Amino acid sequence: MHGILPLWKERGMTSHDCVFKVRKILRMKKVGHTGTLDPGVDGVLPICLGNATRLAEYITDAGKIYEAIISIGRSTTTEDAEGDTVEENRTAKNFSRKELEAVFEQLTGTITQTPPMYSAVKVNGRKLYEYARAGQTVERPSRQVSISRIELLENHETFSGDEVTFSVRIHCGKGTYIRTLAVQMGELLGYPAHMAKLTRVMSGSYTREQCVTLAELQVLADEERLTEVIRPLETALTEFPHQEITIQNEKQVKNGMVLPMHSKLSEHDKLVFTEQEKAVAVYVKHPSKEGQMKPEKMFPNID
Repeated sequence: MHGILPLWKERGMTSHDCVFKVRKILRMKKVGHTGTLDPGVDGVLPICLGNATRLAEYITDAGKIYEAIISIGRSTTTEDAEGDTVEENRTAKNFSRKELEAVFEQLTGTITQTPPMYSAVKVNGRKLYEYARAGQTVERPSRQVSISRIELLENHETFSGDEVTFSVRIHCGKGTYIRTLAVQMGELLGYPAHMAKLTRVMSGSYTREQCVTLAELQVLADEERLTEVIRPLETALTEFPHQEITIQNEKQVKNGMVLPMHSKLSEHDKLVFTEQEKAVAVYVKHPSKEGQMKPEKMFPNID
């Protein structure tokens, strides 16, 4: 069984819990997830099956869409609702829609984030949350992340109260911490803040509507209807150009040979060779041989 299972991860479970349960339901070992979702977060978690595990990094690197509730007035140790309060400001607050949208504009594009202490980022071989649980603080490396769009999901013209909350939809790239983005919103508004709730509604090309829960997956497995939900591995390659192999280059591509650069690689960083629309190989520019390309992923013998 090879393909992508768009799973709806429920709150309270880790991504590893999901992989363990999918292995058990499908009775297969070659299963992998595509980027960790915190236990308190629900949403789209594409699960790679069989040879599709080779594509996990592509899905992990692809764009994501989240829906979050931002709370202005209190910051926490974990930057979300589960942490202890660090700072609180209970004064009356009043923000206009334009003020919030101006803040969103400042946080759109390439921005710098410092990962929270309660995160899986490694420093000196240890995860940051391990330091945090031991009561230690270490220097955290900042990173550049890409935010393409932030939308306010509510129709109100003003947002007021001693703790102001609002819902947003965030279109972002790999490595973005929405918790940290909530804190950054608060900083621009002049108040402590945290992320009150988070749901991932899209990961790569996989949407909420395509997902099944673990309970639904069990029913489909029992009824031998898994083909209804497992997506072809090609669905993880839709952002890259495709090229059908020819009689002339079939053996070369299938044997993973270095080939002259294809024109489609001049505008893209990857090229998918297909046979009857089934992925055979993913080629990239050769790192040391000018005008040449080489395979990055191969998919032999996939039915």
